[in-house]
Amino acid sequence: MCGIIGACNKENASQVVATGLEKIQERGRDASGYWDGKVIHSTKGIEQSKTTTILGHVLHAIVDVIPQPLEKGKNILIANCEIYNWKELKGKFALNVKNDAELLLHLLNTIGVEKTIEEIQGVYAFAYKTEEKIFLVRDIIGVKPLWYSYNGKSLLFCSEKKGIEAFTQNIVELNPRIVLEYNEDTQELIEHKREFLNLSDAKEENALPKLKELLKRAIESRIPQQKFALLFSGGLDSTIIAKMLKDLGKEFTCYVAGTSDNAPDVIAAKEIAKELDLTLKVTIVPKEGVEDYIRRIAPLIEDNNVVKIGVALPLYIAAQQAKKDGNKVIFSGSGADELFAGYARYKEGNLKDLNKDCFSDILKIYEKNCYRDDVITMNNNLELRVPFLDKEVVEFALNIAPEEKIKNGIDKYILRKLAEEIGISKAFAQRKKKAAQYGSGFDKAIEKLARPQKKSAYLKQFYTKANLKLGALISSGKDGWFAAYTMHKQNYNLSCIISLKSTNKESYMFHTPNVDVVKLQAEAANLPLILQETEGEKEKELQDLAKAIQHAKEEYGIEGIITGALYSNYQRERIEKVAESLGLKVFSPLWHIDQEYELRELLRKGFSIVLSSIAADGLNASWLGREITEKDVDKLVALHKKIGFNVAGEGGEYESLVLDCPLFQKKIMLKEKEIREENKYTAQLLVHKAILS
Repeated sequence: MCGIIGACNKENASQVVATGLEKIQERGRDASGYWDGKVIHSTKGIEQSKTTTILGHVLHAIVDVIPQPLEKGKNILIANCEIYNWKELKGKFALNVKNDAELLLHLLNTIGVEKTIEEIQGVYAFAYKTEEKIFLVRDIIGVKPLWYSYNGKSLLFCSEKKGIEAFTQNIVELNPRIVLEYNEDTQELIEHKREFLNLSDAKEENALPKLKELLKRAIESRIPQQKFALLFSGGLDSTIIAKMLKDLGKEFTCYVAGTSDNAPDVIAAKEIAKELDLTLKVTIVPKEGVEDYIRRIAPLIEDNNVVKIGVALPLYIAAQQAKKDGNKVIFSGSGADELFAGYARYKEGNLKDLNKDCFSDILKIYEKNCYRDDVITMNNNLELRVPFLDKEVVEFALNIAPEEKIKNGIDKYILRKLAEEIGISKAFAQRKKKAAQYGSGFDKAIEKLARPQKKSAYLKQFYTKANLKLGALISSGKDGWFAAYTMHKQNYNLSCIISLKSTNKESYMFHTPNVDVVKLQAEAANLPLILQETEGEKEKELQDLAKAIQHAKEEYGIEGIITGALYSNYQRERIEKVAESLGLKVFSPLWHIDQEYELRELLRKGFSIVLSSIAADGLNASWLGREITEKDVDKLVALHKKIGFNVAGEGGEYESLVLDCPLFQKKIMLKEKEIREENKYTAQLLVHKAILS
């Protein structure tokens, strides 16, 4: 793989690209070059010039050493691509090309951007320049990264955020489902939407044979001619890849890292390597040596999130050893948990909605996993290959019947059956595995290093910038504010509050009681508020939500939104659809959280909550307007056990109002209020006057 960078209509374009190439040089050591507006130079040293558009590239060669930028006619291409069907397309279109990047340029010139990205199979991020336009494109899953900044005039972009951050403030990651078209003459930037993969109502049953075929094909197409490696934790996903590679007669080395020989991942990797006769290299980093790696990793991945750092540690250390051994490609089992319901939270939802949960996670995987994994491996001069994120595998997996993913309480059921099918012993196929940060021991190491601080506070010193700028969807209740607080604790930047005021009390999407109090909440949190009115008409209200979020994007530069969704797929799906259309990321940190745990955690964190409406057997008007206590939670839990009551009010049993929380600088006092009863079990708290104190 490679690194790309460009500066368009920028006065100091040569300085931007020269600096950026230095920042991303580890992405490609085989060659470097740039286009200065007239000719291509095969060097990374860029002379200062008055040229306002420059494109740069560093090459990590897998198929022949062919430096970029590439030029054909008057069109220029810089690409970070691995097109797995390039030889097939070479024959189909009768092209005389030496590698996949040359093929990509020929196709773009011949059939255009839209048709080209439908033909190619693989992972990519590229910039394609015609006489007056520049197109920025990523593969639809988002395996290969691309960041950009646009100020209404200039366009800057780079494979890594750090490559351009010295020259601009508002840098966002390109949503993989958007193609950018920049006109150099008019300086206009247009977004073209791409349809994501199909989620069908007709589910694939008896899917094992087809899954086996698709996964084998995905692995086989990614095998390089050069020496290659496999990230190997001893878990189900990497074990399946190892066995399939072995059955294809390929030689490779497996790599695992941990804090001791007793780390669960290290033990499992050794046991399975012995059974399958795999070559395994183990790297042990004692806990006292972990901080040095954190110091390198946090700025590299541009993140200080506890989970991301915890997973990055074993990945970086294993990749480092693979690099020392002369590998140029490394395989990973990333994506399997999201596709086949490998996380515990998948079991908490309704089984019929399982594929919707998987779909949601695949939409977000480019932010969650792909960028971290890409920059870590590229920093070690390794190209990462992820067969589970093959487009055909992903689309097929998202349409497998839920009963084949979770069966009798067993997660990743179909993958476990696949493992047995290809000759992995049942003991290993059925083994439960801890997440990488726990199985490797690195999470405990971080916890020990952090004491007496919290892990998030400790990690912040290694990357002091906020992770992303987010807008929080708030309707005055507990879930929205708890979600916002959770993301804030993970070092994300809360930039604004977004709220919808519905005139329809029966709104499907938005909480309506006392929504005006959100104005005081925003003031208490010292955050700007975007309050959008809506008539609350089903589906049409999403247009108003889009207006509000677009406003937040334009005025406050948000890169994503936070939602307090717990279990409502109706709500989450529609928010994700709006965010996708605007090129924004979505964070739902409370999704499938245990409802009792949520309430008790809110109280432990210092939230002051009152109920603002009730509509359920077991509740009455006496619950309204008084602060909820631990004893109240006990009563709600008892109602759950007795009548199936949703402890967190997810079934509409009640609505809540937050008067205070750790994000507030002042507390809200209800000075004038009224309780309006409809019947014994249905009532509302109407707030007529509230102040901050």
